[in-house]
Amino acid sequence: MDYTTPGTCPICGHELRVNRLSCSFCATELAGNFSICKFCRLPAEQKKFIEIFIKCRGSIKEVEKELGISYPTVRNRLDSVIQALGYRVSPAENSGHNSANAAEILAALERGDISVAEAAEQLKGKPRQ
Repeated sequence: MDYTTPGTCPICGHELRVNRLSCSFCATELAGNFSICKFCRLPAEQKKFIEIFIKCRGSIKEVEKELGISYPTVRNRLDSVIQALGYRVSPAENSGHNSANAAEILAALERGDISVAEAAEQLKGKPRQ
């Protein structure tokens, strides 16, 4: 049985290092201090998302269908992966709100806490009534 290599320490959360590699065919072994790739350090949930995103050739609409989630949720998950890989996520162009606030508004809309009209008003920067 093969196990997936964890990317971070289960105790402290820091990066794990690989010290020994072996070939399953000829039994050659390498010893040293090897780093784990960025993608290996991602949680399983984010790895699965990346797999589906690539399978769907980057089409957010296809990812929506595959996972049964909304466009904003796909964007939020994609932004989360981008940040986890160490890159900055720039706020949406022409937006008058910060991305954290927008995510909260969209989450409230998905939960049914607010209507589409209320969400639109909040995203435009108008206060909730």
